[in-house]
Amino acid sequence: MTFIKTTEQSSAFDHLENMSVAELLANINKEDQTVPFAVEKALPQIELLVTQIVTQLQNGGRLFYIGAGTSGRLGIVDASECPPTFGVPFDLVNGIIAGGDKAIRKAVENAEDNASQAWLDLQEHHITANDVVIGIAASGTTPYVIGGLKKCNENHIITGSISCNAGSPLSQTAKFPIEVIVGPEFVTGSSRMKAGTAQKLVLNMISTATMIRLGKVKGNKMVDMQLSNAKLVQRGINMIMAEIGISSEKAKELLLQHGSVRKAVEAHLNR
Repeated sequence: MTFIKTTEQSSAFDHLENMSVAELLANINKEDQTVPFAVEKALPQIELLVTQIVTQLQNGGRLFYIGAGTSGRLGIVDASECPPTFGVPFDLVNGIIAGGDKAIRKAVENAEDNASQAWLDLQEHHITANDVVIGIAASGTTPYVIGGLKKCNENHIITGSISCNAGSPLSQTAKFPIEVIVGPEFVTGSSRMKAGTAQKLVLNMISTATMIRLGKVKGNKMVDMQLSNAKLVQRGINMIMAEIGISSEKAKELLLQHGSVRKAVEAHLNR
């Protein structure tokens, strides 16, 4: 099958510089509305990968995202949200970006072109066959990501990918590829737009579904969330009040004593 980078094809819109602000916003929004439908078509692929992740994490494994540029930053965002949201260890879900942490804020020249660096970066985390590595690249052609997954395959590590072109080299490398075909961008080639949105939606699904299956949500509540600010403390108090029908003062006392909604409720029920 011939590989075509649809993410690089010319935009459906032209003469953008002649559009008013209202026209620009309306047309960008029109393009964005197509993204959830593209994600929906990829649900079977997402399910296969999430199932693998859940199994590995239940057996002591970890999840790694690797990417360059926007894709790498999106992986870091998703990974960094897991500890405060679900109360998991900071090293359970990990985001690695080509060029290192300095590339989060400022692009590092040629970092994505180094096909051997991702494996070296993963080795710093003592990667093992218990782990899962997901390569993120809108184009599906980033050497840093592809090279990393190839080495993971050689070392019997489960690999997945998230890309936005059909039949890309990355998809052919990953054991569990996800392809969200969003088509040309509003600004030709600017894959931080629809492709980035698609990747973020898929990452939300992967981490959230995984954590729910690992028991980190009860009902629909984040009962293991970290109490890292006043807003979250109050949310936890409200959860406890609703769950066991006690006063705000007693709920706050329990929450601060036990450190999480889950532990506070269990302590009250088991007294």
